[in-house]
Amino acid sequence: MKKQLMCAAMLLAAAGGLRAQNRTGGIDEGMLARIRQGYAATTEQRAARNALASNAISALTVNADRLAMCDTHFSDRVETRGITNQRSSGRCWLFTGLNVLRSKMIQKYDLGEFEFSQNYCSFHDLLEKSNLFLQAIVDTRALPLDDRKVEWLLKNPIGDGGQFTGVSNLVMKYGVVPKSVMPETYQSENTSQMIAVLKLKLREYALELRGLRPAEAAERKTGQLTEIYRILAECLGVPPAEFEWTMRDKEGKVLSTATYTPRSFYDTFIGEDLEHNYVMVMNDPSREYGKVYEIEYDRHVYDGENWLYVNLPLERIKQMAIASIKDNTAMYFSCDVGKFLDRTKGVLDIANTDTESLFDTKFPMDKRDRIRTFASGSSHAMTLIAVDLDAEGTPRKWMVENSWGPTSGYKGCLIMTDEWFDEYMFRVVVERKYVPADVLEILAREKPVLLPAWDPMFAPEE
Repeated sequence: MKKQLMCAAMLLAAAGGLRAQNRTGGIDEGMLARIRQGYAATTEQRAARNALASNAISALTVNADRLAMCDTHFSDRVETRGITNQRSSGRCWLFTGLNVLRSKMIQKYDLGEFEFSQNYCSFHDLLEKSNLFLQAIVDTRALPLDDRKVEWLLKNPIGDGGQFTGVSNLVMKYGVVPKSVMPETYQSENTSQMIAVLKLKLREYALELRGLRPAEAAERKTGQLTEIYRILAECLGVPPAEFEWTMRDKEGKVLSTATYTPRSFYDTFIGEDLEHNYVMVMNDPSREYGKVYEIEYDRHVYDGENWLYVNLPLERIKQMAIASIKDNTAMYFSCDVGKFLDRTKGVLDIANTDTESLFDTKFPMDKRDRIRTFASGSSHAMTLIAVDLDAEGTPRKWMVENSWGPTSGYKGCLIMTDEWFDEYMFRVVVERKYVPADVLEILAREKPVLLPAWDPMFAPEE
């Protein structure tokens, strides 16, 4: 018996050795020798190594030719007042969407610094996202746990990032309230631990729902959401059903005092149809232009709509953005904010850093290749409020109102060169009146191409 076991072990070892010998593609000694020869330890290479040993790459790649602050004049700018602060949360999409509405209200009533309650919308966002996840689990319960869609759901049960569709669906369903009516809490401004608790509960609930019949699952889901509501109420507060609010102009003069519901407040002071009055345009050169795309599960409300966008060349998007700014109307805007950002000056410029010189290598991928390889994607939403046009009407630079507080960047804003805009801008949401007829026709005529939830364009803005 021992001899048989020993022979079996020897055969397995031999088989393993044979597989190892036949496998190609590894780094063998010869290849390693050739690789080592590529490092010549020249004076330049030693200097780079010495500098990198005790300094951050970001510090060593600062372009000395870009140390001076850029010109801060803008030929056209939307009227805004005040800068918001999302703190340590992923709610840039919500702050941006509400800032677009805030600009309208400030202009219409000549208000001072006014904010809608982001916390009020956050509460309903997380409740709706919980239901979206749980119902998706019910809908996919016949699929195995290792199915890619189920796996994606379980990996991404909830988060506080999002898109403009979240703003439109939530506001049209729940209305809005002033920030003074439902202010921020520690948990709303520091969301990571709260989100971790919600994720754990939702994954637990998912396994339970997969084992129930449809009728049982519907009843149990209501109980689960009741528990989620309680957790949210303890973290964020209880959303008001009715409240009294006094409106004052920028001089502090009382304009009105009345009692509102969140929905009547929205209807009274904003009153536009967010779900049908706005068009999302995208610049994604990795896909065909002139087409409409839809991303599965890219919504905040189960009974809402997935995010739809028209993919267009840059020049078409710029034309709409310029028209909106000239008409004093701010826009929802998203981009890959971390690329070439000078946080101190608040400037986005592809010449801010020079990594190629430090490492003596090229980075030739264009926007299309960066999207296809996950090297770049929309990561942050801000409010597009200004453009600087030359004498021929060509944009030189743009400015966005950020939600990182008034001391961040340039007076709470970020300035981007037009070249940076071309490379790292992805989405702009514009009112229909600024969208050309042929683009509206594409949106009405084209059947959307459905993309999976794990598509590179899905990543929620934070």
